[in-house]
Amino acid sequence: MTQPIKPLRIPQEAKDRLKIMFIAKHALGDGTLHPEDGNHAVYHHEVRTILEGLGINLVLANKYEALFENPGVDFVFPLLNRGGFLNSEMMLPLLCTRLGIPYLGASPILRGLSDDKHLTKLEAKSRGIPTAPWAIYRRGAPVREADCPMAERMVIKPNASSASWGVGDAGDWAGVKAAVEGIHDQGHDAIVEPFLNGSDVEVPVITVNGEPVVMPMMMFRQADPTHLRTYWEKRDLVDRTQKYELFAFEDKEWAPKIDALTRKMVEVFRPFDYGRYEFRLDEEKGEVQMLEVNLNCNLWSQKVYGRSAVLAGLTQEQLIETILCESLARHGLIDRDAIA
Repeated sequence: MTQPIKPLRIPQEAKDRLKIMFIAKHALGDGTLHPEDGNHAVYHHEVRTILEGLGINLVLANKYEALFENPGVDFVFPLLNRGGFLNSEMMLPLLCTRLGIPYLGASPILRGLSDDKHLTKLEAKSRGIPTAPWAIYRRGAPVREADCPMAERMVIKPNASSASWGVGDAGDWAGVKAAVEGIHDQGHDAIVEPFLNGSDVEVPVITVNGEPVVMPMMMFRQADPTHLRTYWEKRDLVDRTQKYELFAFEDKEWAPKIDALTRKMVEVFRPFDYGRYEFRLDEEKGEVQMLEVNLNCNLWSQKVYGRSAVLAGLTQEQLIETILCESLARHGLIDRDAIA
Protein backbone atom coordinates (compact mmCIF):
# COMPACT_ATOMS: atom_id res chain seq x y z
CA MET A 1 0.00 0.00 0.00
CA THR A 2 2.97 2.32 0.59
CA GLN A 3 3.94 4.43 -2.42
CA PRO A 4 7.42 5.96 -2.61
CA ILE A 5 7.67 9.75 -2.67
CA LYS A 6 10.12 11.42 -5.03
CA PRO A 7 12.05 13.99 -2.98
CA LEU A 8 12.46 17.61 -4.06
CA ARG A 9 15.78 19.42 -3.99
CA ILE A 10 16.34 23.13 -3.48
CA PRO A 11 18.46 24.53 -6.33
CA GLN A 12 21.93 25.68 -5.31
CA GLU A 13 21.18 29.10 -6.77
CA ALA A 14 18.32 29.49 -4.26
CA LYS A 15 20.49 28.34 -1.35
CA ASP A 16 23.03 31.01 -2.26
CA ARG A 17 20.41 33.72 -2.76
CA LEU A 18 17.95 33.21 0.09
CA LYS A 19 18.37 34.00 3.77
CA ILE A 20 16.10 31.81 5.90
CA MET A 21 15.26 32.24 9.57
CA PHE A 22 14.84 29.08 11.64
CA ILE A 23 12.95 30.05 14.77
CA ALA A 24 12.24 27.50 17.50
CA LYS A 25 12.33 27.49 21.29
CA HIS A 26 15.43 25.28 21.28
CA ALA A 27 16.99 26.50 18.02
CA LEU A 28 20.12 27.53 19.94
CA GLY A 29 20.25 24.42 22.14
CA ASP A 30 22.76 21.59 22.08
CA GLY A 31 20.22 18.82 21.45
CA THR A 32 19.97 17.41 24.96
CA LEU A 33 16.64 16.45 26.51
CA HIS A 34 14.90 19.40 28.19
CA PRO A 35 13.44 18.89 31.71
CA GLU A 36 10.03 20.31 30.68
CA ASP A 37 9.94 20.20 26.88
CA GLY A 38 11.61 16.79 26.71
CA ASN A 39 12.38 15.56 23.22
CA HIS A 40 11.28 18.84 21.59
CA ALA A 41 14.75 20.17 22.37
CA VAL A 42 16.28 17.19 20.56
CA TYR A 43 13.88 17.67 17.66
CA HIS A 44 14.64 21.37 17.19
CA HIS A 45 18.39 20.68 17.21
CA GLU A 46 17.93 17.94 14.62
CA VAL A 47 16.05 20.24 12.22
CA ARG A 48 18.62 22.99 12.66
CA THR A 49 21.45 20.53 11.97
CA ILE A 50 19.71 19.28 8.82
CA LEU A 51 19.13 22.80 7.50
CA GLU A 52 22.78 23.65 8.12
CA GLY A 53 23.80 20.43 6.38
CA LEU A 54 21.74 21.38 3.33
CA GLY A 55 23.81 24.54 2.98
CA ILE A 56 20.93 26.87 3.80
CA ASN A 57 21.93 30.47 4.61
CA LEU A 58 20.47 30.27 8.10
CA VAL A 59 19.54 32.87 10.71
CA LEU A 60 18.69 31.40 14.13
CA ALA A 61 16.18 32.73 16.66
CA ASN A 62 14.36 31.38 19.71
CA LYS A 63 11.96 34.19 20.68
CA TYR A 64 8.96 35.91 19.14
CA GLU A 65 10.76 39.23 19.56
CA ALA A 66 13.01 38.28 16.64
CA LEU A 67 10.07 39.13 14.37
CA PHE A 68 8.78 42.24 16.12
CA GLU A 69 10.87 44.18 13.59
CA ASN A 70 11.93 43.05 10.12
CA PRO A 71 14.98 40.78 10.57
CA GLY A 72 16.04 41.10 6.94
CA VAL A 73 15.33 37.50 5.89
CA ASP A 74 13.57 36.14 2.82
CA PHE A 75 11.68 33.28 4.47
CA VAL A 76 10.88 31.90 7.92
CA PHE A 77 10.90 28.25 9.02
CA PRO A 78 8.78 28.49 12.21
CA LEU A 79 8.75 25.84 14.94
CA LEU A 80 8.04 28.16 17.87
CA ASN A 81 4.48 26.85 18.18
CA ARG A 82 3.83 26.40 21.89
CA GLY A 83 4.17 29.86 23.43
CA GLY A 84 2.46 29.11 26.72
CA PHE A 85 -0.52 31.37 26.04
CA LEU A 86 -3.91 30.93 24.40
CA ASN A 87 -3.83 30.70 20.58
CA SER A 88 -0.03 30.97 20.47
CA GLU A 89 -0.02 28.78 17.33
CA MET A 90 -1.08 31.87 15.37
CA MET A 91 1.63 34.20 16.66
CA LEU A 92 4.50 33.45 14.29
CA PRO A 93 2.44 33.36 11.07
CA LEU A 94 0.78 36.63 12.20
CA LEU A 95 4.14 38.27 12.83
CA CYS A 96 5.40 37.11 9.44
CA THR A 97 2.22 38.30 7.71
CA ARG A 98 2.54 41.71 9.38
CA LEU A 99 6.08 42.05 8.02
CA GLY A 100 5.23 40.56 4.61
CA ILE A 101 7.74 37.72 5.01
CA PRO A 102 6.82 34.32 3.46
CA TYR A 103 6.90 31.38 5.89
CA LEU A 104 6.50 27.63 6.07
CA GLY A 105 3.04 26.36 6.95
CA ALA A 106 -0.57 27.45 6.81
CA SER A 107 -1.95 30.98 7.17
CA PRO A 108 -2.75 32.39 10.63
CA ILE A 109 -6.48 31.73 10.34
CA LEU A 110 -5.94 28.12 9.25
CA ARG A 111 -3.39 27.56 12.01
CA GLY A 112 -5.97 28.86 14.45
CA LEU A 113 -8.67 26.67 12.96
CA SER A 114 -6.59 23.52 13.39
CA ASP A 115 -5.39 24.54 16.84
CA ASP A 116 -8.98 24.98 18.04
CA LYS A 117 -10.20 21.40 18.49
CA HIS A 118 -13.83 22.54 18.71
CA LEU A 119 -13.70 24.32 15.35
CA THR A 120 -11.88 21.40 13.72
CA LYS A 121 -14.60 19.04 14.94
CA LEU A 122 -17.25 21.33 13.45
CA GLU A 123 -15.45 21.13 10.09
CA ALA A 124 -15.31 17.34 10.35
CA LYS A 125 -18.97 17.04 11.31
CA SER A 126 -20.06 19.24 8.40
CA ARG A 127 -18.27 16.85 6.02
CA GLY A 128 -19.79 13.69 7.46
CA ILE A 129 -16.55 12.64 9.16
CA PRO A 130 -17.28 10.76 12.40
CA THR A 131 -16.09 12.41 15.59
CA ALA A 132 -17.08 11.89 19.22
CA PRO A 133 -19.69 14.26 20.73
CA TRP A 134 -18.10 17.12 22.65
CA ALA A 135 -18.66 20.30 24.60
CA ILE A 136 -16.58 23.47 24.47
CA TYR A 137 -16.22 25.58 27.61
CA ARG A 138 -14.65 28.92 26.77
CA ARG A 139 -12.88 30.73 29.57
CA GLY A 140 -15.32 33.22 31.08
CA ALA A 141 -18.42 31.47 29.71
CA PRO A 142 -20.81 29.36 31.85
CA VAL A 143 -19.74 25.79 32.71
CA ARG A 144 -23.09 24.01 32.43
CA GLU A 145 -23.76 20.32 32.94
CA ALA A 146 -26.54 20.42 30.35
CA ASP A 147 -24.00 21.11 27.60
CA CYS A 148 -21.85 18.07 28.46
CA PRO A 149 -22.32 14.73 26.59
CA MET A 150 -21.71 12.75 29.79
CA ALA A 151 -20.47 9.18 29.54
CA GLU A 152 -18.98 6.72 32.00
CA ARG A 153 -15.55 8.24 31.43
CA MET A 154 -14.89 11.75 30.16
CA VAL A 155 -11.70 13.36 28.86
CA ILE A 156 -11.04 17.00 29.68
CA LYS A 157 -8.21 18.96 28.06
CA PRO A 158 -7.24 22.44 26.88
CA ASN A 159 -9.02 23.15 23.63
CA ALA A 160 -5.78 24.28 22.00
CA SER A 161 -3.22 22.02 23.68
CA SER A 162 -0.57 19.88 22.03
CA ALA A 163 1.06 16.58 23.03
CA SER A 164 -1.76 15.99 25.54
CA TRP A 165 -0.67 18.87 27.75
CA GLY A 166 -3.22 19.34 30.55
CA VAL A 167 -5.27 16.25 29.67
CA GLY A 168 -7.27 14.51 32.39
CA ASP A 169 -10.30 12.30 32.87
CA ALA A 170 -13.30 12.11 35.18
CA GLY A 171 -16.24 9.79 35.83
CA ASP A 172 -18.85 12.30 36.99
CA TRP A 173 -19.91 15.89 36.42
CA ALA A 174 -18.25 17.14 39.59
CA GLY A 175 -14.91 15.83 38.32
CA VAL A 176 -15.50 17.27 34.85
CA LYS A 177 -16.40 20.69 36.22
CA ALA A 178 -13.36 20.79 38.50
CA ALA A 179 -11.05 19.86 35.61
CA VAL A 180 -12.60 22.49 33.31
CA GLU A 181 -12.23 25.18 35.95
CA GLY A 182 -8.62 24.13 36.52
CA ILE A 183 -7.88 24.61 32.81
CA HIS A 184 -9.65 27.98 32.87
CA ASP A 185 -7.50 29.02 35.81
CA GLN A 186 -4.44 28.41 33.64
CA GLY A 187 -5.77 30.78 30.98
CA HIS A 188 -7.14 28.27 28.47
CA ASP A 189 -10.45 27.14 27.02
CA ALA A 190 -11.48 23.54 27.74
CA ILE A 191 -12.99 20.82 25.57
CA VAL A 192 -14.77 17.78 27.01
CA GLU A 193 -15.67 14.52 25.28
CA PRO A 194 -16.26 10.84 26.08
CA PHE A 195 -13.12 8.70 26.26
CA LEU A 196 -12.74 6.52 23.17
CA ASN A 197 -11.17 3.09 23.59
CA GLY A 198 -8.71 2.06 20.92
CA SER A 199 -5.45 3.19 19.36
CA ASP A 200 -4.49 6.33 17.46
CA VAL A 201 -3.90 6.19 13.71
CA GLU A 202 -1.62 9.04 12.65
CA VAL A 203 -1.76 10.25 9.05
CA PRO A 204 1.07 12.59 8.00
CA VAL A 205 0.44 14.68 4.89
CA ILE A 206 2.91 16.81 2.94
CA THR A 207 2.61 18.81 -0.26
CA VAL A 208 4.54 17.86 -3.39
CA ASN A 209 4.24 19.79 -6.66
CA GLY A 210 1.25 21.68 -5.32
CA GLU A 211 -0.78 18.63 -4.30
CA PRO A 212 -1.26 17.01 -0.88
CA VAL A 213 0.39 13.61 -0.55
CA VAL A 214 -0.78 11.19 2.13
CA MET A 215 2.31 9.54 3.57
CA PRO A 216 2.35 6.03 5.06
CA MET A 217 0.11 5.85 8.11
CA MET A 218 1.38 5.01 11.56
CA MET A 219 -0.42 3.60 14.59
CA PHE A 220 0.28 4.05 18.28
CA ARG A 221 -0.76 0.56 19.31
CA GLN A 222 -1.72 0.63 22.98
CA ALA A 223 -1.16 -2.37 25.20
CA ASP A 224 -4.22 -1.18 27.11
CA PRO A 225 -6.84 0.46 24.84
CA THR A 226 -8.21 2.33 27.87
CA HIS A 227 -4.89 4.03 28.67
CA LEU A 228 -4.92 7.84 28.50
CA ARG A 229 -1.63 8.96 26.95
CA THR A 230 0.02 11.87 28.76
CA TYR A 231 2.25 14.80 27.90
CA TRP A 232 5.10 13.25 29.90
CA GLU A 233 4.93 10.07 27.85
CA LYS A 234 4.78 11.88 24.52
CA ARG A 235 7.78 14.01 25.41
CA ASP A 236 9.81 10.97 26.60
CA LEU A 237 10.03 12.38 30.13
CA VAL A 238 8.81 9.10 31.64
CA ASP A 239 9.16 5.50 30.53
CA ARG A 240 6.28 4.43 28.31
CA THR A 241 7.81 1.42 26.53
CA GLN A 242 5.27 -1.00 28.02
CA LYS A 243 2.27 1.24 27.28
CA TYR A 244 2.30 1.72 23.52
CA GLU A 245 4.44 1.34 20.42
CA LEU A 246 4.55 3.08 17.05
CA PHE A 247 4.38 0.94 13.92
CA ALA A 248 3.30 1.10 10.28
CA PHE A 249 -0.46 0.87 9.79
CA GLU A 250 -1.42 -0.95 6.59
CA ASP A 251 -4.70 -2.59 7.54
CA LYS A 252 -6.43 -3.52 4.28
CA GLU A 253 -9.86 -2.67 5.64
CA TRP A 254 -9.24 0.47 7.67
CA ALA A 255 -6.33 2.20 5.94
CA PRO A 256 -8.33 3.02 2.75
CA LYS A 257 -11.25 4.30 4.84
CA ILE A 258 -9.02 6.53 6.94
CA ASP A 259 -7.23 7.71 3.80
CA ALA A 260 -10.57 8.85 2.35
CA LEU A 261 -11.53 10.67 5.57
CA THR A 262 -8.13 12.36 5.66
CA ARG A 263 -8.47 13.62 2.10
CA LYS A 264 -11.80 15.24 3.02
CA MET A 265 -10.21 17.08 5.94
CA VAL A 266 -7.13 18.07 3.91
CA GLU A 267 -9.28 20.28 1.71
CA VAL A 268 -10.26 22.40 4.72
CA PHE A 269 -6.68 23.49 5.36
CA ARG A 270 -5.02 23.91 1.96
CA PRO A 271 -2.41 25.23 1.54
CA PHE A 272 -0.67 24.01 4.68
CA ASP A 273 2.67 22.47 3.54
CA TYR A 274 2.51 19.71 6.15
CA GLY A 275 0.18 18.45 8.85
CA ARG A 276 -0.84 15.38 10.84
CA TYR A 277 -4.41 14.07 10.82
CA GLU A 278 -5.34 11.91 13.80
CA PHE A 279 -8.02 9.24 14.21
CA ARG A 280 -8.99 6.86 17.02
CA LEU A 281 -9.66 3.31 15.80
CA ASP A 282 -11.60 0.87 17.97
CA GLU A 283 -10.95 -2.43 16.22
CA GLU A 284 -13.20 -4.36 18.59
CA LYS A 285 -16.24 -2.19 17.84
CA GLY A 286 -15.25 -1.55 14.24
CA GLU A 287 -15.42 2.25 14.64
CA VAL A 288 -13.15 5.11 13.64
CA GLN A 289 -13.43 8.69 14.89
CA MET A 290 -11.46 11.77 13.90
CA LEU A 291 -9.62 13.26 16.87
CA GLU A 292 -7.84 16.39 15.69
CA VAL A 293 -5.59 18.03 13.11
CA ASN A 294 -2.08 19.26 13.90
CA LEU A 295 -0.53 21.63 11.37
CA ASN A 296 3.17 22.50 11.74
CA CYS A 297 3.40 19.36 13.85
CA ASN A 298 6.41 17.39 15.08
CA LEU A 299 8.77 16.38 12.25
CA TRP A 300 11.32 14.64 14.44
CA SER A 301 12.94 11.53 12.94
CA GLN A 302 11.90 9.39 15.93
CA LYS A 303 8.21 10.31 15.74
CA VAL A 304 5.43 9.81 13.20
CA TYR A 305 6.85 11.86 10.33
CA GLY A 306 10.35 10.47 10.51
CA ARG A 307 9.20 6.87 10.73
CA SER A 308 6.66 7.38 7.94
CA ALA A 309 9.28 9.03 5.73
CA VAL A 310 11.44 5.91 5.88
CA LEU A 311 8.49 3.84 4.63
CA ALA A 312 8.03 6.35 1.79
CA GLY A 313 11.68 5.98 0.77
CA LEU A 314 12.82 9.34 2.19
CA THR A 315 15.68 10.10 4.50
CA GLN A 316 15.02 12.64 7.25
CA GLU A 317 17.10 15.16 5.31
CA GLN A 318 15.03 14.55 2.17
CA LEU A 319 11.80 14.95 4.12
CA ILE A 320 12.81 18.34 5.52
CA GLU A 321 14.20 19.56 2.20
CA THR A 322 11.09 18.45 0.28
CA ILE A 323 8.73 20.27 2.66
CA LEU A 324 10.87 23.42 2.60
CA CYS A 325 11.42 23.30 -1.17
CA GLU A 326 7.70 22.98 -1.85
CA SER A 327 6.87 25.95 0.37
CA LEU A 328 9.55 28.11 -1.23
CA ALA A 329 8.08 27.28 -4.64
CA ARG A 330 4.53 28.00 -3.42
CA HIS A 331 5.62 31.45 -2.28
CA GLY A 332 7.37 32.15 -5.59
CA LEU A 333 10.87 32.23 -4.10
CA ILE A 334 12.11 29.50 -6.43
CA ASP A 335 10.97 28.47 -9.91
CA ARG A 336 9.24 25.09 -10.02
CA ASP A 337 10.94 24.36 -13.33
CA ALA A 338 14.30 24.60 -11.56
CA ILE A 339 13.45 22.06 -8.86
CA ALA A 340 15.31 18.78 -9.28
